[in-house]
Amino acid sequence: MSSFKDSGISFFERWLTVWVALCIVAGTALGQWLPGPMQSIAALEVAKVNLPVGVLIWAMIVPMLMKIDFASLHEVAGQKTGIAITLGVNWIVKPFSMALIGWLFIKVLFADWLPADQLDSYMAGLILLGAAPCTAMVFVWSHLCRGHAAFTLSQVALNDLVMVFAFAPIVGLLLGVSSIPVPWDTLLLSVLIYILIPLAIAQTLRAWLKARGGNALQAALERSAPYSMFALLATLVLLFAFQGGQILAQPLIIALLAVPIVVQTIFIAVLSYGLNWQCRVRQDIAAPSTLIGTSNFFELAVAVAIVLYGLDSGAALATVVGVLIEVPVMLVLVRLINAHRERYRERSGG
Repeated sequence: MSSFKDSGISFFERWLTVWVALCIVAGTALGQWLPGPMQSIAALEVAKVNLPVGVLIWAMIVPMLMKIDFASLHEVAGQKTGIAITLGVNWIVKPFSMALIGWLFIKVLFADWLPADQLDSYMAGLILLGAAPCTAMVFVWSHLCRGHAAFTLSQVALNDLVMVFAFAPIVGLLLGVSSIPVPWDTLLLSVLIYILIPLAIAQTLRAWLKARGGNALQAALERSAPYSMFALLATLVLLFAFQGGQILAQPLIIALLAVPIVVQTIFIAVLSYGLNWQCRVRQDIAAPSTLIGTSNFFELAVAVAIVLYGLDSGAALATVVGVLIEVPVMLVLVRLINAHRERYRERSGG
């Protein structure tokens, strides 16, 4: 626990895993007790992007994007190794390792415990998760481990650019089909909602606060931090209110599908962090470099799974398990990175 105190993480953030668990329970309960209102909120979407969730994500990441000083982007340009590691792991390793790990668990080790007619569909869902690196939540993980804000933004933007061209071919290759009907409106609208609009809002607020002089910007960042975490928890409540029914209906299948996702997450985290360690990449670059590749753009994966296979398919269920796994596992990784910060800095010199 002392490592969290040393890192400057607040009491609320230190116990974030507990609040996350409570929100998962609360969201699942709301979905069961108030299915009508929850379904109405879930229906408020454009191109399968849920608008209430989008607004909450703005509240979550705008304070973090306000920290970005575009004058510091020259520092990112000098971090070519960190950028190369993240892009390489995200696009050369991650989709294929997810396919291999998924095959091992779904088609071999767990095949006798899963519905035989859904094995290929579960595999498809895992592949969709592996081919979609994180866009929005990674700003939270980078913030919690004191990552370089400008690097995080630049790397996410690069990932989104690559995703536009590489997502469909990679998924198509791994699924063994010639073409994938990717919902491009979902992909492009997600970039707009999760990056461009909140970035514009954040930088406008930053400029206005800096113009006021004094410590107005720092004071605003400190005041907004609790609201950012509240928005994260509210997002989880909604996501599990929308999807909790599937989780309760098939607990054994959920547990089995979670195993390859967790194994993949740990593998990618160890690989990314290890490469940054060996290359002596700066610590505040290495941390987000690791977390960007480790987390998933589950909103896109869920949307594509529904479009390709249907809402009640094994593929959609597998991507929903990605939502279930994402936050708790990423919080554990953030803890480990924070605990290792000083040792990393001693080795890398920064």
